[in-house]
This record gives sequence, C-alpha cells and structure tokens, in this order.
Amino acid sequence: MKILIADDHTIVREGLKRILLEAFPFCEIHDVSDSADLLKKALHETWDIIISDITMPGQSGIEVLKQIKEYAPTIPVLMLSMHAPEQYAVRAIKAGASGYLTKESAPFELVNAVEKILGGRKYITPQVAEVLAESIEQNFDKAPHEILSDREFEVLKLIAEGQSISKIGDTLSLSVNTISTYRTRIMEKLNIHNNADLVKYAMKHSLI
Repeated sequence: MKILIADDHTIVREGLKRILLEAFPFCEIHDVSDSADLLKKALHETWDIIISDITMPGQSGIEVLKQIKEYAPTIPVLMLSMHAPEQYAVRAIKAGASGYLTKESAPFELVNAVEKILGGRKYITPQVAEVLAESIEQNFDKAPHEILSDREFEVLKLIAEGQSISKIGDTLSLSVNTISTYRTRIMEKLNIHNNADLVKYAMKHSLI
C-alpha cells in the first residue's frame, strides 16, 4: 500500500506516519510539506490514498483536491484539518474528499478512516454527517460566506483570527496585493466595510 501525506508541519507528518505504520507495517509512506509538491506527486505517481491538510502554503488543500479529482479521480483523498467540521467539511466533501478528519481526532480515528476509505466507502463521522444534513436543509437560504470561493473563505478566517495582510500572504505564499484583492472581494460579498465588522460576522457564524 502506498500513502501520500501532505502537511506543512513536520511533527504532524511524523505523527501520522507512526500511527499508520503501526497499523500497516508494510505500507510505503511519502510526505510533502506544501500544495505544489502535493499536486506534483499526486498526479505523477500512483497512490492508494492521499491524506492532506486543508491549510498549507500555496494553494489550499481543497483547491488541490479539486485538481486531483479532475485529473486522477480514482485516488481517494482524506482531508485533515485543525478546523471543526462546521467550517470546512461540507466544502471538502463537495470537492470530492472521501472523508474529513480533525487533527484532534486523528490519533483515534485515522486508521479506521483509512481502512474504510480503502474499502471503497466514505468516512463520515456523525458530526460531519450532521453538518452535511444541515447544509442540505439550508441550501435554499445560504449565509453570505457560503458563496465565497475556497480561497476567499480561507482568507476570511485568517483575517478574523487577527492575522495581518502580510502575515496571511506569508502563510499562503501569496503577495500582499493578492491578499488585499481577496479581502476586497470578501468585503463586497459579505457587505462588510472593515475588519471589525468582519470579525463580528465570523464570530456570529461560528467561523472562529
């Protein structure tokens, strides 16, 4: 079995490797630290499963996921995130993920998730299932942030968490001008005029 892990934190990658090797001692595990290497290896090699973080330097994990599913649709991808399912699970599943797992629960659920996905099923926890059900019920009355692109949503969260435009640029490997453009688009779509109101909006909708 061949597994690819993508996460920008070495300690997370090593932790996931240990968990997987205990359960699958003969598996071959490769790892990358950014979205560019993830996409390159995903599309040029054969994998039984890819485990990818959502927030990485360069393109977001969900943006890369969409490209993987377009060019290599049979490769299952398990999305891993520090964020609660309410924030990213629906976007990940709609983009083609075979499952969504929080980093907090990974030590206890990772092996089960991988086994289920390798068996041809999706790994949907009860919490994620509830979020998906709620998204279907609310489909006809979407909150403004739900129309944001995946990258805009990611920038929204980082601004709401108090990060500066330059810091966000460093985090996402994008220029300050690009982040400022995203910020402008977000403000327009949410009908918000300053960062303080953006933070209030994020708190109201449990985005932070």
